[in-house]
Amino acid sequence: MRLKLTIAYDGVALAGWQSQPGGNTVQDFIESAIAATAKQAVRIHGSGRTDAGVHALGQIAHFDVPEGLTMNPFNWVPALNTKLPASIRVLACEEVAADFHARHSAQGKTYRYDLSLEPVLSPFRAGRAWHLPRQLDPFTLREMLACFEGRHDFEAFGARRGNETEETSYVRTITRVGLEEIAWGWRLRFTGDGFLYRMVRLMTGAAVQVAQGRLAVAEVAGLLDQAPGLPLGRCSHCAPADGLFLESVDYGRITR
Repeated sequence: MRLKLTIAYDGVALAGWQSQPGGNTVQDFIESAIAATAKQAVRIHGSGRTDAGVHALGQIAHFDVPEGLTMNPFNWVPALNTKLPASIRVLACEEVAADFHARHSAQGKTYRYDLSLEPVLSPFRAGRAWHLPRQLDPFTLREMLACFEGRHDFEAFGARRGNETEETSYVRTITRVGLEEIAWGWRLRFTGDGFLYRMVRLMTGAAVQVAQGRLAVAEVAGLLDQAPGLPLGRCSHCAPADGLFLESVDYGRITR
């Protein structure tokens, strides 16, 4: 039986999603909780990595239940949560088809990024929003964000992982970029078919630079779809991890 987990976590004190030797990652904590329940090591697969300090409201992972273990999917939720730190919670567990894969079956993702414009950052938002006491122009911010919509080559807005090849594609489709005013600042929301490493943070960092008058819209927009064979211009303004949340992962209609 293959199970799909929906997971939320506060990334402030965590080293990200992917397993590391130090063990302070979401994957390590959840695998440890599953192993304690199943009485054997079990590998889980997530929809994608999140960096240290990044949060999730709806991260997705899957794992295969060991032979002979017949616990109802519903009962996995409390069984795991009693073994997880308070900063990580399994929100739901459901049985899925054997060919479902948390990463390969994903059709799209939505990320949000929170900006705090408070003169003094509330301690309850420390590590959960980018503090920008210098005001920004929301009209220019909205204009810049609109430039990211559509299908583009985003190579200039992706950090290197070190495993890129000549065949690596940097083309992604951003179906929607939203800007919402909230009580203490602004909330950006990006929905697309996929995102490069640190792409949302780089787009957000560049958009804030524009909204604060440090860069022109055309200057940042010119980094999209650069002609091949020429020196690559790159975005060098990466927003901090603090305000980034993986909000949801879209799988279309999932069958069992």
